[in-house]
Amino acid sequence: MPPKAPRKTTHNRASTQPAPKQDAPVQRAAGQNAPLPGHVLEPAPAEGTPTPASLAPQASGRRTAKPASTPRTRKPAPGTTAKPRAKAASPKALPAPQTALRDMTKVEVQQFLTDLSRAWPDAQTELHYTTPFTLLVAVVLSAQATDASVNRVTPALFAAAPTPQAMAALGDEQVGQLIRTIGLWRNKAKNVVELSRQLLAEHDGQIPHTREALEKLAGVGRKTANVVLNVAFNQPTVPVDTHVFRLANRSGLGRGRTVEAVEKKLEARIPLPMVRDSHHWLILQGRYVCKARKPECWRCTAEQSCLFPDKTPLPRPKPPRAAP
Repeated sequence: MPPKAPRKTTHNRASTQPAPKQDAPVQRAAGQNAPLPGHVLEPAPAEGTPTPASLAPQASGRRTAKPASTPRTRKPAPGTTAKPRAKAASPKALPAPQTALRDMTKVEVQQFLTDLSRAWPDAQTELHYTTPFTLLVAVVLSAQATDASVNRVTPALFAAAPTPQAMAALGDEQVGQLIRTIGLWRNKAKNVVELSRQLLAEHDGQIPHTREALEKLAGVGRKTANVVLNVAFNQPTVPVDTHVFRLANRSGLGRGRTVEAVEKKLEARIPLPMVRDSHHWLILQGRYVCKARKPECWRCTAEQSCLFPDKTPLPRPKPPRAAP
């Protein structure tokens, strides 16, 4: 066998690596942190340690508030007694409610409506119309508008489109141009044209005689349907608009928080022979006499039978102006 080769010895790498160099001490400049002659160098205070300078009050441009002083109490003069302090004024009484304190009885309802009938013996709607269709259109246009403003635009509109066929053929834009002087004329033009198309498609161009069918037409709500049924078809309905709602609550004829609540009360309380005409009496009375801001009670024919507690007295005549 050949002789074995001599085994090589390995050196430890850690022993062969040079030792890390130590940072040389920092040489301070001559005279740095050196004490002055005759003084001893004191160690710097630790961070956060208060110093006499930090404990001293800092000067600022603001004035410091003085402590509040207790109010002085005046002593009464010799031989007199202290007067008691006046009591705080009580809050002002609330204004009288704009509603009656109770609902009328059936006898009072009869008397109240009889008094109103004397003021409006020939009451009827103030909207101008010739057919049930033109009445329906006029009532739709009167929403949030006065009857007078509607009557100014309907002659030209009904001359151009007196029937549902003509109104549907006229279109939104042309109808809008004819009624643009009233409020919300764009939406109303769309509703008038759309309800005309609905009448042609669903009712053969005729006006339906039921509230449910009328309310399905575009732009027709409960009040509009009741007006058409009352005026065009002589049905005993009580349309409740803003004037009727205000007058019914104010007088005690039928109080309620919603239009439907007032309507149900009026239909149940008004005698059947008076239902149809009472709608016109209430609207005209609320529009021209029992006004929203200040009712003119002194010229109301039903003042004695009205239950409103805060009736408006007759205004004093204005003094004549002095001659210049």
